[in-house]
Amino acid sequence: MRTRDLLRADLVRFRYLTGLTPSSGLKLWAGLLFPRMLPVLLVRLSSFSAGARLAPLSQAISALNCAVFGIEVALRCRIGPGLYLPHTHGTVIGAVEIGANVSIYQGVTLGARGLDATFAPSHRPTIGDEVLIGAGAVVLGGVRVGNGATVGANAVVLADVPDGGLAIGVPARIVDRNDVGSAPS
Repeated sequence: MRTRDLLRADLVRFRYLTGLTPSSGLKLWAGLLFPRMLPVLLVRLSSFSAGARLAPLSQAISALNCAVFGIEVALRCRIGPGLYLPHTHGTVIGAVEIGANVSIYQGVTLGARGLDATFAPSHRPTIGDEVLIGAGAVVLGGVRVGNGATVGANAVVLADVPDGGLAIGVPARIVDRNDVGSAPS
């Protein structure tokens, strides 16, 4: 997808999730100025610059995003449309790939289990489509978080999460969504 198309999808999803009236044209693009959209814009611009072989510009944009919004995103991470970052401080995204319509809350870490200066895909997570990753969650290593999965707040995921799965706890375990919040018997 072109950067413009990715940004449009990000904006449309942002407006939908925040309850703002969906619009098109100039009003839609003005949405880039919302504080919760600016980090996404910078992620997209950094990625575009890297793809255009403008490494110094890409790194400068990425450093600006880190300094202002507290989010660090690996330049090699492929991110699908509809990215939503409601809060960014303390977030590190070092995944191989992030699918479409993914929401990532503050303090999340997606990365390798150990030092991985080569950015080896086998050492980094892959995030599917329609995934929600709660505040403070950690997803480490060459694991896959399946489509429609949820990673609960502060969970530490070290193994694959199936499609539609709910991972909670330290270390994370997969639980039935119907059992969450029910009183123990």
